[in-house]
Amino acid sequence: MFRNIDPKALDLNPFAAIGSQWMLITAGTAEHCNTMTASWGGLGVLWGVPMATAYIRPQRYTKRFVDENEYFTLCFFGEEYRPQLNLCGTKSGRNTDKVKECGFTAAAAECGAPYFEQAELVLVCRRRMAMPMDPALMPEDVKDKWYPDRDYHTVYWGEIVEALQKV
Repeated sequence: MFRNIDPKALDLNPFAAIGSQWMLITAGTAEHCNTMTASWGGLGVLWGVPMATAYIRPQRYTKRFVDENEYFTLCFFGEEYRPQLNLCGTKSGRNTDKVKECGFTAAAAECGAPYFEQAELVLVCRRRMAMPMDPALMPEDVKDKWYPDRDYHTVYWGEIVEALQKV
């Protein structure tokens, strides 16, 4: 069971939660969605509202779902779900039912965006802007280290419209 909380009241270290513990980016519907593990992202304020950023490479199957839907979710889990998060980061939803294989139960937020009942925290985001990264603006060492295949991320800005915390 979840309770709705004000995003400004989050007790969350984004560096640990995103960078070390990871999160799932999920879009579609509870009946038909795709999810992927991410360790890049951010939380802050933009245009006067709580905002999250997510980064998705062009070849990721989840990108299509985020592009085709107005809402996506960011789900944060306890450490006991590390194997499932690893699976969601290494297998493609094109040929694997990751939700089923992980044993997750999909639910729908008020706006219809999918999330997982096993999560500790869910940020429901309304996609407000998306922009491919411009390699001309990147330092060469970043391109060489993170983009040897030149598959630059698209950056998604999502207004956090709902924050659900497990009770």
